[in-house]
Amino acid sequence: MFHRLALIGCGLMGGSLSLAMQRAGLVQHVIGYSPNPATVQEALRRGVLTETAGTAGQAVAHADLVVLAVPVAATGSVLQQIAGHLRPDAIVTDVGSTKQNVIADAEQALGGRVGQFVPAHPIAGKEVAGITHADPDLYRDRLVILTPARHTRIGPLQHITQLWEALGCKVQTMTPQEHDAAFAAVSHLPHMTAFALMHSILHQDDSADTLALGGSGFRDFTRIAAGDPAMWRDIFLCNREEMLRQTEQLIASLHTFTDAISAGDGAALHALISEASEARSQWRMITRDENARL
Repeated sequence: MFHRLALIGCGLMGGSLSLAMQRAGLVQHVIGYSPNPATVQEALRRGVLTETAGTAGQAVAHADLVVLAVPVAATGSVLQQIAGHLRPDAIVTDVGSTKQNVIADAEQALGGRVGQFVPAHPIAGKEVAGITHADPDLYRDRLVILTPARHTRIGPLQHITQLWEALGCKVQTMTPQEHDAAFAAVSHLPHMTAFALMHSILHQDDSADTLALGGSGFRDFTRIAAGDPAMWRDIFLCNREEMLRQTEQLIASLHTFTDAISAGDGAALHALISEASEARSQWRMITRDENARL
């Protein structure tokens, strides 16, 4: 599908995508750039890259596909670095978890070439980060959200859709606004809640003894609190408005629960728990095959 992939950012997400594309025969050459030379060398050693570049601009100069796998807050800077080096027919995409800020960065940096940019968010990841955890199966059977902007050309959009489908993914299209609102609720806020819970316990007396008593429920609930701090800091800030809106909703719900507890209102508390419990019992992730039938 592509002759030369330029991978900007050689971590978990970008490394996994490169490995998956190579295994599927979707790319012939992968040239990578990262500001960390050790990361680039490890990516080369693991077969994520077939060659390296000294700058982001050099990496994209001859590429027909450019993938930005950098923290979302760094997207604007990277686009500025590569804008003057892109081929006229190159397709640029990303794997970031926020979209409105990324699209704004692309419109500013790419100017008349912004139609070559296809914003993407594969719903996949691990609690651990870095090139050493790159996995060619990371994206299999996962959902990928595309959020084309008003300038996105149909050709690049179709090519990126076909790329993800060829990797075994289900592709769904949303507006950038819909994406950021939805993922603030079902991804970004849960991560912040897990971080906040750990922070709350750590700042109590005898926190180590308390944590030692945690069981499987605590393990499952706080699993995502092991996420990469820099990545999640950027996501929270780049999706600031939706994060604040969802946080206000959660605080209101917590007050509803605590009001019932404070009043000793068992009936109200039971109703609140039952509503949440029933909804969670009925919820499940929709698989790629099920999505295809909808």
